[in-house]
Amino acid sequence: MRTIGVDVGGTFTDLVYCDMESGALAIHKVSTTPDDPSRGVMTGIRELCAANDVDPATIDYVFHGTTTATNAVLENKGARAGMITNEGFRDIIHIGRHQRVEHYSIIQELPWQHRPLVRRQHRKTVAGRLVPPTGAELVPLDRDAVRRAAEELKAEGVESVAICFLFSYLNPAHELEAKAIVEQVMPGAFVTTSSFISPQFREFERFTTASLAAFIGPKVDRYIDHLDTALRDTGVHGDLRIMASNGGVATPKMVVEKPTLTLLSGLAAGVLGGKWIGDLTGRSRLITFDIGGTSADIGIVVDGVFAETDARSTSIAGFPLLTPMIDIHTIGAGGGSIAHIDRGGAFRVGPRSAGAVPGPAAYGRGGSEPTVTDANLVLGRLIAEDFLGGGMTLDETAARRVVTDLSERLGLPVEETAHGILTIINSNMANAIRSRTIQKGIDPRGFALVAFGGAGPLHGVEVAAMLGITEVIVPPYPGITSAMGLLTTDLKYDVTRTQFQVSGGVDLDRINADIGAMEAELAAQFAADRIDATDVSFRRVGDLRYVGQGYELKILFPGGPITPENLAETFEAFHRTHAAEYGHAFRDSPIEIVNLRVSGIGRMPKLDRLKTPESGSLAAALVRTAPSVFRVGDRLETVDTPIYRRTALPVGESFPGPAIILQKDSTTVMPPNTRAVVDASGSILISLEAAN
Repeated sequence: MRTIGVDVGGTFTDLVYCDMESGALAIHKVSTTPDDPSRGVMTGIRELCAANDVDPATIDYVFHGTTTATNAVLENKGARAGMITNEGFRDIIHIGRHQRVEHYSIIQELPWQHRPLVRRQHRKTVAGRLVPPTGAELVPLDRDAVRRAAEELKAEGVESVAICFLFSYLNPAHELEAKAIVEQVMPGAFVTTSSFISPQFREFERFTTASLAAFIGPKVDRYIDHLDTALRDTGVHGDLRIMASNGGVATPKMVVEKPTLTLLSGLAAGVLGGKWIGDLTGRSRLITFDIGGTSADIGIVVDGVFAETDARSTSIAGFPLLTPMIDIHTIGAGGGSIAHIDRGGAFRVGPRSAGAVPGPAAYGRGGSEPTVTDANLVLGRLIAEDFLGGGMTLDETAARRVVTDLSERLGLPVEETAHGILTIINSNMANAIRSRTIQKGIDPRGFALVAFGGAGPLHGVEVAAMLGITEVIVPPYPGITSAMGLLTTDLKYDVTRTQFQVSGGVDLDRINADIGAMEAELAAQFAADRIDATDVSFRRVGDLRYVGQGYELKILFPGGPITPENLAETFEAFHRTHAAEYGHAFRDSPIEIVNLRVSGIGRMPKLDRLKTPESGSLAAALVRTAPSVFRVGDRLETVDTPIYRRTALPVGESFPGPAIILQKDSTTVMPPNTRAVVDASGSILISLEAAN
């Protein structure tokens, strides 16, 4: 079984080839092509296959993490979308909820009002009403009005339509009828329904999720079709699988139908890759720390399980979502983050980035502003002639020039300015980790930090020190860990049904029937994807809350028939989880089952483990000693620093910092007062105990 994983980042596109039978593995990086990411993907695949004498026709699977949907939302560059909804409810996606994004700010941006996914003139209303609790029809759907609305949208140049009716999660009949009419009037348009995209209660979030699907649907469809065609033209006839936000992969057909599945596609692969590295090193409590050219992405793994978002926190670019997602926190902090003086005179770094084009000044592509990469080069933490394993030479003169320009405006020495850039960006990233740990009652000192991405190993140790974390894990191939994460997962689909049942009066027959129907639906989907039934498993989760609460907690439901006995155990698990999350539980209060969710997992071929690296010696690994700048105590010092070639490092032999470790896809920086050892799995384990 031969597979390729491809992860598209803001600056570089990362690729990994793996032959599951022989264990052969190869990595490659190419520049991302922002105007058309598929060009960079195909360039990378062709070069990777050519360099390793691999016939593209022998590739069985291509696993792909894409940022197409993510960027369309972040940059507000989606399709001209329309909506058809109930009379009187045209402005649900504009009004939102009564909660303010920032409770105490009188000046704040509400994304759904300032950057509407569907402009008001493209939101049409029609008569028709379904009512709870069963979804019975109160007012018939006005089919003629639906047709007129579709004709108006077509005349307005709309290329996608979201059909969103009240209570359609109970009964999708009206939405399906409207969809059929719109598809007749607007052949070739992307048409979806809220009951298909997210069949659960909360109209604002459900309508917004469907609107997001309409906003990004045409672009995702074109990208997937273009990529699939390009793969075939290159001779790759294996199956394409796309990384989904829930931690699994999906078929192109599923992604085209539900484009919101890919809103965190590339980011999710990083968490999976970090968790997999933790498994190989025997660590189960991890903070995954993925720094690329434009952003830093943070995930939390507790006891081998990655955190998932809930209804309170699932969003992208400020838009709320009802879609299963790995809980990933992203900030604008990466190698391309630009250092600047803001309008108030403060020294800041990011979130604006130099990106892939022009990139940092050190790339020699016309960048004229100082970036984090430039600062690392000025401080001697990057080696100009050995960037990307010698595949690219950095322009040290250009980097020093832009940092010097900033230092003159700040009135600081050049090295102090460069170190200040790193201190600020590291502090930003440490604060982001605090928001996902300390502010949620989690002590980060009990976790290992998995530092990856092109810039993760450059910053991981210093960020860990700010948090009191005593161990940093640098994967064998840190720069392409997200791409490797793609090779460690399975097909995964989710379905949801709203329940609204209260403890003490639960209809077990209804629950068991709904679970059976959801599992049958998923089984049919896996059969259509040619996944053998023996390779399919299911995981059940309920959204539970105390009666009267506004939001829910996810609680695992047992397999097999739901009985009074195991349901009581599930309610007890909810009490415990509530106490852990909020510090208290109300054991005498009734519990409401709001939603039932079933995740179907179709087992795919995956990367098991890496070969144990050949052991070298420190003497053989030493390239040379060169000056690098570190803060020692309360002042900066230029320290003669050993520079090692990672592939020649000994396995199991501890060595001290300071040190710089070179490899093709990243550079690892060990400040003074640290020690490192190469683990049998190939990861570098860096201890900060001496530094604390």
